[in-house]
Amino acid sequence: MRVAQEVPAFALAEYQKTVRVLLRHPLVTAGHPDPRTLSLVRRWADALRQDLAEQFGYRLELHGQTARLVRTHDHLDGTRPAEVRDRIFDRQRYAYLALALAVLGRAGIQITLGELADAVAADAARIDGLGLDTDRYADRRAFVDVVAWLEERGALRVADGSATSWASDPKRAEALYDLGRDVLTAIYRPSRVLQHLDSVTALLQNNVGSSENAQRRAAAQQARRMLIEQPVVYFADVDAGVRNHLRSPAIVEDIERLTGLRIERRAEGVLLVDTANFSDARFPGTGAIAQAALLLLGEMADRIVDPDARKLSRLGPPTVEERQTALVSLVDAGLPQEGVFREAVGEDGEHLKPQEVDDAPDAVRHPLVTDSFLRTCMRNLMVRYGAAFGEAWREDPDRLTVKAIDLLEAYQLVIRVKGGVLVLPLAGRYRNVIAKVSRRRSAATALFEVGGRS
Repeated sequence: MRVAQEVPAFALAEYQKTVRVLLRHPLVTAGHPDPRTLSLVRRWADALRQDLAEQFGYRLELHGQTARLVRTHDHLDGTRPAEVRDRIFDRQRYAYLALALAVLGRAGIQITLGELADAVAADAARIDGLGLDTDRYADRRAFVDVVAWLEERGALRVADGSATSWASDPKRAEALYDLGRDVLTAIYRPSRVLQHLDSVTALLQNNVGSSENAQRRAAAQQARRMLIEQPVVYFADVDAGVRNHLRSPAIVEDIERLTGLRIERRAEGVLLVDTANFSDARFPGTGAIAQAALLLLGEMADRIVDPDARKLSRLGPPTVEERQTALVSLVDAGLPQEGVFREAVGEDGEHLKPQEVDDAPDAVRHPLVTDSFLRTCMRNLMVRYGAAFGEAWREDPDRLTVKAIDLLEAYQLVIRVKGGVLVLPLAGRYRNVIAKVSRRRSAATALFEVGGRS
């Protein structure tokens, strides 16, 4: 069945935009992500339900002033954390969010910020290593970030006062909120009862029928999900069933008609080209880390093709299963055990080992760029372009290197392994990097402009 079958040609662009926004923001309310989206979702609800269920196995639910896209997840993804006001959620904020939702589920139609903080603090105090001390500014700021995240989605609506003022001085300021009950109900929708789970892997268990048709349909839906959820899908990372669907012309026609975006195929894999601001995460991007990442990627790409340099080792990447196991272990390490909230392994924990592969022609191998090369490159980049970066980065280029590699790994341009990184095929797009540094007239601070071309 053709996607968007009932959508007339003159309305197809609007329908595609609605699909893109819904995929990007699976929770839509009267004000989030904007005041217009909810009405568009309602207008196209029947077609959206059918297409999203058939193509991806997703379920669209509408209740009151909310629309919720209940998605199926095949893998854990650590590259898209919750954030608010450019602050990334850490374990403390996620814990506060879970406790706040529990408190709000028992609350009435209104609640003060102080009451909510006291209730969350009482629950947090029962978990050793967590806590919420409203006398500590760091705790208050983390808690207010959670409140702001709920405000953005309409779960809390300020009736009086200011959370910012409360965060500055809770003894002198207060805020009163109305509760958006429909939104709160839509936010907390676990796919399974959580209190009996001892590992995050249970949340990823999807029941697939045993018939050949069911298996084929599940593989097709997984292929489509990977296309819209990942920066790139490498053929080597998927099984034969998913790979066959990714190579099928039908999937190109369906996804391009549904989203209005373009699919690009290369020998190594497939990617969905973001031609309409589908994602809020873009590479190359702005900011010191994104700029450093692009410059570092250019240096790696040049090193790989340098005919005068020593030939780089080429190794097989860790398997998808190994990467998932490492991520599962990281998440499970933070689960409360016997009432204790444990921190996860830090960023400098053990990295995955690259695979030893044979010399078969189809063996997948990627060039290994060592940690020492990366550190030296970043120090050299600071010498050449240091005026474009803040003083904190210039004084700690090794930390900037870690952050830049984190970003490159999130976009599946590299894989971090023990001793360095494996450079993946998509990095070839950025082989020729052009950088331009200019200074502002009124200050010594530099403006940094950087771009890449394949």
